[in-house]
Amino acid sequence: MQDQVREKKIVAATSVGAAVLLTSTKLVIGLLTGSLGVLAEAAHSGLDLAAAVVTFFAVRVSDRPADPSHLYGHGKVENLSALFETLLLLVTCIWIIYEAIHRLFFVAVKVEPSLWAFLVMAMSIVIDFSRSRALSRVAKKYKSQALEADALHFSTDIWSSAVVIVGLALVRLGEYTGGNKAFFESADAIAALVVAAIVIYVSLKLGRRAVDALLDGAPTGLAERISRAVSGIDGIQHVSRMRVRDVGNHVFVDLTVDVPRSFSFEESHQIVQKAEDAVRDLSPNADVVIHADPIAEREGIPEKIHAVAAREHLSVHNITTYWADKGMWINLDLEVDPGCSFERAHELATDFEDRLRAELIGEKTSTPIADIAVHIEPRNNEFAHGVPMDPAKADSYIKRIEAVSRGLKGSDGSHQIELHEVNGCVYLSLHLLIRADTSIAEVHNIAEEMESRLRLEFPELGRIVIHTEPSS
Repeated sequence: MQDQVREKKIVAATSVGAAVLLTSTKLVIGLLTGSLGVLAEAAHSGLDLAAAVVTFFAVRVSDRPADPSHLYGHGKVENLSALFETLLLLVTCIWIIYEAIHRLFFVAVKVEPSLWAFLVMAMSIVIDFSRSRALSRVAKKYKSQALEADALHFSTDIWSSAVVIVGLALVRLGEYTGGNKAFFESADAIAALVVAAIVIYVSLKLGRRAVDALLDGAPTGLAERISRAVSGIDGIQHVSRMRVRDVGNHVFVDLTVDVPRSFSFEESHQIVQKAEDAVRDLSPNADVVIHADPIAEREGIPEKIHAVAAREHLSVHNITTYWADKGMWINLDLEVDPGCSFERAHELATDFEDRLRAELIGEKTSTPIADIAVHIEPRNNEFAHGVPMDPAKADSYIKRIEAVSRGLKGSDGSHQIELHEVNGCVYLSLHLLIRADTSIAEVHNIAEEMESRLRLEFPELGRIVIHTEPSS
């Protein structure tokens, strides 16, 4: 940050010095030669000087940090600076046009296109080119509108100086050829009009950008690019609201994105983080605020069930749904606190069934709800203390478990079999090998068949965890 402030101050101060040199030199030569084109350029450079001074102070203020009175920082000072430069340019153009028309149609003014006039305009082009490049480089590096406006001033001077040189050359040509001197001398006033036209064009362009920034106009095309990038993130269904604005060299982006209401808070936060990263890929300096709005669009039955459970601060799992003649049947497990009384647990289950039924009926499903069956089970609130099974006893279990897995159709055996004794029960975890080309539905069926056979073989088993993996 300190490097940015220092570099912007240096280039702005150097531009002030260059503008002082050009303005004073052009003014002296213009008065000596009587060239309106050179005097117009002197006035133009005088405005550049005023603009450079304003820019110098603007960049000093704009980089101040946000405070209680300016929560978005002071970046709009640069936009005010650019607007002030525009007004200065337009006022000067009025004077140049008035004086040029006056000389063309009402008063004859003697123009002396001396060598000094040509030299000072050539010097102006060299200095303007140097300052324009330096200002543009820093403006692009730090996205400074004030410096960019100043750079545009100097680059415009290059073309207007070239026009003045052409006008002076035509006056000199008229002297050498001995032709209609009044016609050739009018070229100087015409050159001044061309300069004014160039300055008006640049002024309007600068003024429009400055006003857009002050009115919180969005950078051209940025909102559309952000919308496309954010909408493409998995889990975001819509970008329902977007506000983008420039404040100095910072972009402020406010978004509201629609996400499935079945998502947990953590899932929604992860999606918002991805959206912020997508915005900063397009605009690295952006200050991004994103609100995730949960909606019930494009939900299946399981998602609706999870959404209702989350709204009631309940935890459900093992959801199964199927259709029959009477309608849709829903079965699920509801987790409750182990210390909860049976009466209270039954109240929770009944209330959840009622709310779920109201939600699904409210969706106007074409098939009626036949029944909702809720199985109540205690939630595991604490880590149970388990110990490894005695090796000799475990070895007997492992051999029988391996035999079960080998005899299972579709299975290529098992490995990594772990056995623990927890609260008087045997907990089992194993890896079941299944051919890689098997469908996921069939894999699930094989795993369930494996669990069923294990419970028949070992009634004392408590929890069974089967991790399926492709066999090589």
